Amino acid sequence: MSETTVGEADCARWVADRLQEVGYATEYVESGMPGRGNVFARLAGSDPTRGALLVHVHLDVVPAQAEDWSVHPFSGAVRDGFVWGRGAVDMKDMAGMVLALARQFKRDGTVPPRDIVFAFLADEEAGGTWGSHWLVEHRPDLFEGVTEAVGEVGGFSLTVDRPDGTVRRLYLVETAEKGLSWMRLTCDATAGHGSFLHTDNAVTEIAAAVARIGAHKFPLVMTESVAQFLTALSEETGLDFSPETPDLETALFKIGNLARIIGATLRDTANPTMLSAGYKANVIPQQAEAVIDCRVLPGRQKEFEATIDELIGPNVTREWITHLDAYETTFDGDLVDAMNDAVVAHDADGRTVPYMLSGGTDAKAFAKLGIRCFGFAPLQLPPDLDFAALFHGVDERVPVESIVFGTRVLDHFLRHC
Repeated sequence: MSETTVGEADCARWVADRLQEVGYATEYVESGMPGRGNVFARLAGSDPTRGALLVHVHLDVVPAQAEDWSVHPFSGAVRDGFVWGRGAVDMKDMAGMVLALARQFKRDGTVPPRDIVFAFLADEEAGGTWGSHWLVEHRPDLFEGVTEAVGEVGGFSLTVDRPDGTVRRLYLVETAEKGLSWMRLTCDATAGHGSFLHTDNAVTEIAAAVARIGAHKFPLVMTESVAQFLTALSEETGLDFSPETPDLETALFKIGNLARIIGATLRDTANPTMLSAGYKANVIPQQAEAVIDCRVLPGRQKEFEATIDELIGPNVTREWITHLDAYETTFDGDLVDAMNDAVVAHDADGRTVPYMLSGGTDAKAFAKLGIRCFGFAPLQLPPDLDFAALFHGVDERVPVESIVFGTRVLDHFLRHC
């Protein structure tokens, strides 16, 4: 396998071939940029009056440096009970499960309760500009009749200890995502010699603004998805994870490493990530810039921007480099019931619960069409596996048994969705 490809075209065409092989009519779409390939296929359901279900995965992955890994990151090695490789959890595991089931359904003549649209997409890791967002804007016909969708970063298990000494596996279904916005800060001042006295220094101004933003702690805001998750967590563990809990972020670490994701959904965040200024040691630059990674809770955009404006001060301007809105839906309805039924059918100790993702997925694009979106890529994980650290991490890997379990759950779910 080639270590480097340009775009998703090779992978997308390979997926299209596998689908056509079993009888699907596929549509391959390059979304405005050569090589950024997407593949769609539709499986007809028994009730054409029902809205279709979109099952979406992305084919792209973030880069990886082979010298940092225990195995080659693009080998797909199977070792020690894991599938290793870049994208193993984000999200080639789900892509493999979906492709395998789509092929099996077609070979067996399976007719699901409603139409299922299978979408294999480009560019999610860079925000979906040339993938989901381009498709929603330029090819909305591909989503005709779709009312609900399932995608990544949900359905994985969190094992918690119960007061009676037993354990419960909570399967976290994503019902919300924070907004994803990258902000550029700019300060223009007077250029000059480094040896002179200066009352307006662009570097000083931008550094002070960045320091204020980095030190600021936004207020705790309890959204519905997070509140429901914390209620379920309290019910199962017997511990108090209510909004009134002192230092709730610290208390969450009782559930393990996943607390890093959950804790980030309790409040807005703005993390400085880049600084740029100057071209010579003895020259005061005319301009300095910074980039801030902003993640905003649903319904909080106006308040967030007002706070940022206060923090940066009058001499610094801001603009959005990327701006994707937050999203939230409710944890109810027939589709949610079908997810829970599928999990419980294969794990009697399982329970589905809603949660909010601190990052973003292609769901942000599909929500623009009024599609109700969920994250449901089921995996039963070992209790001691630091799942959150595997996303974009060195030695990314997923247990083989987890993929087998997930395929069985997805099979059940799609037959009863």
